[in-house]
Amino acid sequence: MATNLDPFSFHASPDAIADLRRRLHATIWPDEVEAEPWRYGPPVAYMKSFVDYWLDGYDWSLHEARLNAFPQFMADIGDHRIHFIHQVGNGPDPVPIILTHGWPGSIVEMLSIIPMLADPAAYGGDPADAFTVIAPSIPGYGFSSRPTRRGTSVFAVADLWADLMTRLGYPTFGVQGGDWGSWISAATALQHPDRVRGIHLNYLSTRFRPAMAQGDAPLSQDEEAYLARVAEWSDAEGAYIAIQATKPLTLGYALTDSPVGLAAWYVEKFRSWSDCKTLPDEILKKDEMITDIMLHWLTGTAHSALRFYSESKEHPLHLAAGQRITPPCGIVRLPAELPMPPRSWAERAFNIVHWTTLPRGGHFAAWEVPDLLAEDIRAFFRPLRAAASVT
Repeated sequence: MATNLDPFSFHASPDAIADLRRRLHATIWPDEVEAEPWRYGPPVAYMKSFVDYWLDGYDWSLHEARLNAFPQFMADIGDHRIHFIHQVGNGPDPVPIILTHGWPGSIVEMLSIIPMLADPAAYGGDPADAFTVIAPSIPGYGFSSRPTRRGTSVFAVADLWADLMTRLGYPTFGVQGGDWGSWISAATALQHPDRVRGIHLNYLSTRFRPAMAQGDAPLSQDEEAYLARVAEWSDAEGAYIAIQATKPLTLGYALTDSPVGLAAWYVEKFRSWSDCKTLPDEILKKDEMITDIMLHWLTGTAHSALRFYSESKEHPLHLAAGQRITPPCGIVRLPAELPMPPRSWAERAFNIVHWTTLPRGGHFAAWEVPDLLAEDIRAFFRPLRAAASVT
């Protein structure tokens, strides 16, 4: 039985929208050196066109209405006020599943895939594959409260999710995510193995380290090659991790004060992490990118979202010798994803029963290819449903 839950909807104040527009009009643009486009970040010409569209082509009210069409709630858990979507499944026996977003994303990442999972028949699927979807906002992101004390790590969030599912009346459930969602899903399965029916991941962090106990197989050539790719990627692309994990407040001043600064910081990741050829707009619609940026801007959570990196640095998802994440695990690989390990690396930590590769997509799988990801989630949980019905 759900307790201490408050229905929620969001309505941005006209003053906040007017202030945003004033700031966009007053942008001071940087200079630029001649180089191949995007080498040093989003080109000024692209960002100017992005802002022009933001001012003259984008309508926040339409996207606010889309968000408010989902059943949303707030729950007070410990020191946190947690925002979440709770979409009840349309099928004979929907499996409860937690979808967790990442950075620089938000709950906006999940808006397309939620109905596909909750009502598969409406998308040409089998109603027997239905899920009841719980999609929370990580503390410090969007509508959830901003932690003011240290300690809100992926392990703390995993316990918050378990508490939330207890309040909703779900003794067992599935977990799914990419980016931070993969960390939090893994931590939930690690700390609450008897409650997690299955864990489905579309990313395994380059910073994740499985346990290496005496007697374990030495690293294979594929694993050595993976670690070399990680080192190369970190050298070329990992500067954001270094600053967000060590001095997030320094960056927070700029992102909290300048909407264009916030947009450029996010747009660079939307392009470099998605399955686009030239521009992020090829994969992620400008409206959706702006909505994600707006969500962080209007809630003042740009800095608190960054702080999650410092928490993960202090409390990394590294397993100790002998530790394994035991619930059944499915991992799906996407061609434009950040470096992903070989199966042997994942099997050092997870109980892998499902391992697939999608034909397209990148880091923002639920956003880029929600139809393909939804079908893979359904396929992974199908035998787990059958096993649960037998027992």
